[in-house]
Amino acid sequence: MPFASLGLTPELVRAVTEEGYAHPTPIQQETIPLALQGRDLIGSAQTGTGKTAAFMLPILQRLAPGPKHTLRALVLAPTRELAEQVLQSARTYGRHTRLSAAAIYGGVGMEPQTQALRRGVDIVVATPGRLLDHMERGHVDFSRLEVLVLDEADRMLDMGFAPDVRRILRALPAKRQTLLFSATISLEVDALARAALNGHASVEIGRRAQAADGIEHVIVAVDKLQKRAALAKILQAKPAGQTLVFTRTKYGADKLAGYLKKEGIPAHALHGDKAQSHRTRTLDAFRQGAAEILVATDIAARGIDVDGIRMVVNFDVPNDPETYVHRVGRTARAGARGLALTLLSPDEWLVMADIEKLIGQTFPREVIPGFGQCGTAGRDVGKNRTVSRVRRRRTSLPYASLLTQPPYVSSQALFSMET
Repeated sequence: MPFASLGLTPELVRAVTEEGYAHPTPIQQETIPLALQGRDLIGSAQTGTGKTAAFMLPILQRLAPGPKHTLRALVLAPTRELAEQVLQSARTYGRHTRLSAAAIYGGVGMEPQTQALRRGVDIVVATPGRLLDHMERGHVDFSRLEVLVLDEADRMLDMGFAPDVRRILRALPAKRQTLLFSATISLEVDALARAALNGHASVEIGRRAQAADGIEHVIVAVDKLQKRAALAKILQAKPAGQTLVFTRTKYGADKLAGYLKKEGIPAHALHGDKAQSHRTRTLDAFRQGAAEILVATDIAARGIDVDGIRMVVNFDVPNDPETYVHRVGRTARAGARGLALTLLSPDEWLVMADIEKLIGQTFPREVIPGFGQCGTAGRDVGKNRTVSRVRRRRTSLPYASLLTQPPYVSSQALFSMET
């Protein structure tokens, strides 16, 4: 169905059309009519399905006829990058309205944010910590607030923001519309919903923790000490296109980006220790295609909304299988296709087995000739790389067996794979 059939005003339909969107995604189709009715709701769908527009369009429609320059909508987001993404969505979809929006987050000076709040703004997009700073200084007036959005609620709780969110909730008017959006619905998210929402509707698109259908998953077997060299070979051979590489730590992101640069591969690191101005420049360059390879931590990458990402690389396998789903959701967005590549060393294979179980797929395996074919010749992994006896007792499958069971993919197919 077209956007106009959802009950949106001509101004909003026009803005959406100008962005090149003709039809709503399933999460938008299900949630926008409910939100326009003023219902509280929980919206759950995999990453990259258009959840931001699903709550921003109803907000803009609700606020457009009322008073201006008064805080009437608040969006809480876990990271600065996501806050900026939501802010841009408010400005893009609201370009034909007279509504204003501002982002409030840490890592930058408070004074410009304070001035924006004093002048009056219709929509505030904020991270919890910085918003509390402004609240404690008396810079925020919630007396006329009508809508609250908890965006990426699962990640917000994972990052330890639950106490901050609950403090903010206590300061808000009891009579309001609350929308909670999350890629996954955990027990903690359910508890937050019970505290924040009233008589809500629930919309869940697809099964939980499901990766997009357009993602092709490939495992590359490689010795841990040779991961960097293997990644460099892959990046040098792959078709041109934007690539997002995930590491577990900030130090690891800097170290890997530095190594790739020495190998003649222009890579940029993105993590929480970088200055906000540097993070903004790096993300802008990545969005515009000026930077093709971005090495990031999970928290920093939250909120990267770039349609052109062709490949996501798990340099370090995430400890939590659901984090894998969040990572690979950066590619194959809005119905496109993408490649999710995981460099798997022997000490990580049990976690990868859990990831495959969660997603319900057995990923193709690949060994790059000359790069640490540890355990792939039928030898027990315990004789090569360190895996504790306790962990090895969890399963009878050696690393070799995991990597040699079908399906397979050849090196030629990997390097020439079109996404």
